[in-house]
Formats: sequence, structure tokens, C-alpha cells
Amino acid sequence: MIGIGIIGAGDFGAAHARAIREVDGIRIVAACRGDATALAAFTGEHGGKGYTDWRELLEDSSVDAVVIAAPHALHAEMAIGAAKAGKHIMLEKPMARTLAECDAINAAVAQSGVKLMVAHLLHFSKPCMAAKKVIEAGEIGRPLIGSSWMIKLWMEHNRRDWHLRNATGGGMLMTAGIHALDRLVWLMDDDVISVSAMLGAKFHEQEADDTSMLALRFKGGGLGQVQSVGYRNGAVGFAMDLVCERGTLRIDMDRGTMIGRDTVWADLPDSFEPAWMHNAVKREWAALRDAIVRDKPVPVTGAYGRKLIGIIEAAFASDKSRREETIANAG
Repeated sequence: MIGIGIIGAGDFGAAHARAIREVDGIRIVAACRGDATALAAFTGEHGGKGYTDWRELLEDSSVDAVVIAAPHALHAEMAIGAAKAGKHIMLEKPMARTLAECDAINAAVAQSGVKLMVAHLLHFSKPCMAAKKVIEAGEIGRPLIGSSWMIKLWMEHNRRDWHLRNATGGGMLMTAGIHALDRLVWLMDDDVISVSAMLGAKFHEQEADDTSMLALRFKGGGLGQVQSVGYRNGAVGFAMDLVCERGTLRIDMDRGTMIGRDTVWADLPDSFEPAWMHNAVKREWAALRDAIVRDKPVPVTGAYGRKLIGIIEAAFASDKSRREETIANAG
């Protein structure tokens, strides 16, 4: 039985806890949160020994692996500490704030030999898995054009001050829009070589972005766009279109996936499930368990997580320069 420690026992730490409870071979043994009262409530509901200092949790010999669901600015320090402590790591997105932080994490993981998985949960969601299966089968050719969007309420109940500032890794793109970016990059299955972007706070008084528009060039000639909008009031839009050589795909997280051929849309079988997010987190944990116990490949590596941060860094640079920016180390 693999003992799991939850570093960041907040809202999404609880989502991980609920998923862990339903996955064979793993169990919660520890949790960490700075607020002792909230921590006690968390461990009372989900179990595990409580720690207010994450470093002390890493010293707990019953902890074999950790999930890091803490503020973005803490990801690098915590992940490096976990690797040095010999703990396997599920690292919530974004992997880190910068490429330099990603490189430091990957170096620590390589040196320690632990498993690292970046928690880009759409890789484990039914709509995206169904689309990936069609693409890999080759029946509609390779994707050439993609458009992916995440449009949602920004000031949710769990929004904190650090979400509103750039230095702490805040902003809509880093926090939520990265899902739309990840989905596009993963399904296009190609390296992004350059990006042109516009970002800003269009709906809220804050330093970090609540809106961004990214235009991407892929190494193989494909083109993509990503829209990330955190509105003040509206309704959620979380979907994407892929135009492939011999057909189209529409992926909607709330409806499932459709394939378009000869002017007709058809639902893809097994592409939708209620509570898709909870089930995707369960699949994440099953994948990390199998990587630890059976030495299977980690589906979402630190190298992949780094790619997304490289695109976002270039997007920030493009917004400032008002020019198309090349991706560092693309391909």
C-alpha cells in the first residue's frame, strides 16, 4: 500500500483525497496546511496525520508519495524538497512559474530517481481520451488547425490574493487557461515553435491577467489558438475544435466528443461521463501508482510540463514586445 501525503490540504487537495479513497493500492497517511483549524477539519474528514509544515510531512516515513496542490510560487521548492526526501510526486499544474524552476525540479527528480507526474488532468478525461484515440488510429489524419478555449468565472470562492499577482504565478492563464493550452498541445502532438499573444486584466482590477489570446505555430506546420478568459459574470465555455486532414473533432467537457465527416457530426462512443473531473483525478492516481509499483512510464512527464511553461513564458514576452516570440528549446 502506497502512503500518500497531501501538501496543500485545501479545495483541490480535497478533490485528490476523494479520488485517492477510490483507487486501490494507495491511501492517505498525511496532510499539510498552514491553517491548523482547517487542517484538523481536513484530516477529520479524509484521514492522515496533520502537519502545518510541509517539511515535517516529508520526514514522515509512512509517506511514499506526495501530491503538491499548493500556491504556484511554492511548487518548485516543495517538489525539489520532496525529490530530495525520496518521495514520488504528483505535482499540480502549472508545473512551476518559470522554465528555470521547471529545470530545477526535473534535475532534482533525475538525481533522486523518484517518479514525477505533472497533474494535467485532461489527459485522463473521457472527452480528450476519445479524441486522442481517433487521432492515433489515423482515421481522419493528423490535426492541422486547433482552437481551444477556457471561459469561466474568475473570482471563485477559492481565489486568493496570490492569484492576482504576476510574481506569485497568478493570473487566469496560469491558473485555468493552461488547461485549454494543454489540451491543444497534447492533441496536436507537436512542438510549439513560436507564439504571438495578447494578455490583460479586462474584467477585474488586478495586476495579473484575467484574459489572454494566444496564436501558436507548430513545428510540423500546424496552427493553433488558445482563448483564456476569466469573466465577471457569464456561463462556462470549455471546449475545442480540431481540424484534421480528413475530418474534424469537437471536444466539449460537458457533452463529450463529436467527429465530423461529410458535413455530418456524430457522437464518439464512450466520450462523456458525469463527474468527469473526479474520474480523471482517479485515473491520474492509478497511473502514478502503476508507475511506482510496476515501473510503467509516467503519462505526463516533467519534460511535458516544462513545455507548457515555455509557451506561457513566450506568451508573456510576446505581449510585452508585441511581436511573435520563439519558444526556448522548442523541439
